[in-house]
Amino acid sequence: MHQDLRRGATHALISATSFSIMGACIKQAALTTPNELVVFIRCAVSLVILLPWLTRRGGVGIRTQRLGGHLLRAGFGIASMYAFFYAIAHLPLAEAMLLTYTMPLWIPFIAWLWLRERPALVVFPAALLGLVGIALITRPGLHPVDPFAAIVGAVSGLLAACAMVSIRRLTDTEPATRVVFYFALLGTAIAGVPLLWAWQTPSLPALGLLIAAGALATLGQIHLTRAYGCAPAALVGPFTYVTVLLAALIGWLVWGEKLDRWSLLGAALVIATCLLVTLGPRPRAAV
Repeated sequence: MHQDLRRGATHALISATSFSIMGACIKQAALTTPNELVVFIRCAVSLVILLPWLTRRGGVGIRTQRLGGHLLRAGFGIASMYAFFYAIAHLPLAEAMLLTYTMPLWIPFIAWLWLRERPALVVFPAALLGLVGIALITRPGLHPVDPFAAIVGAVSGLLAACAMVSIRRLTDTEPATRVVFYFALLGTAIAGVPLLWAWQTPSLPALGLLIAAGALATLGQIHLTRAYGCAPAALVGPFTYVTVLLAALIGWLVWGEKLDRWSLLGAALVIATCLLVTLGPRPRAAV
């Protein structure tokens, strides 16, 4: 397969920029909008954008025999999104982003339990170092951290890892476009249920920010998919952490958010250990 790291890196950087700006839009809109509505609009915008593209062949490409698997993936994904957006609203933007980006720390253990893929030995010390990094990030610093929001942010990474492993269970029969479509469809349906008791008409500025967030998230996902199609995951993966750096810059410029030295050390540990897990030896099937 032809590989083009330069193109892959370009797509990954576009994706990282899209996701970091999306986070800023969510954080600003969350000042006046309940989390339930934030999640719903984010999913609904993606569905509106993707539906014409995915159904252009008359719906043949979206027929599935794995609806239960898609529902499980959507459930984990939406739960992660609720936790992620809550963390964004209550933590400095970079810290919320980074806690969700701890996903690679959890994937090997979930895949071990769920798919019987035994992780490489390097995963165990890496996970311990990653947990130390999370503890350093969430401690009170120059900006005292809400401990509950920090826990929710860490849980968002765990739930995102569950969603990623559930995708791996689907990809033996389901193409990526079908997985994306059913997540947008089922995610919107699931996210719509809490609006029965949590509806609040958003202001026009908040609505504009949330529509932009949904569009940016879709753009980021498309470019991330293209990035992994241009080059091996081990080479593309490190570029995704540019999202955290850009989020830190945006948080500093817009809200005056700063990370103290302990949080910076924790961020370095988390990123380093996630890269170690991502770039390390591949898992083996359990016997």
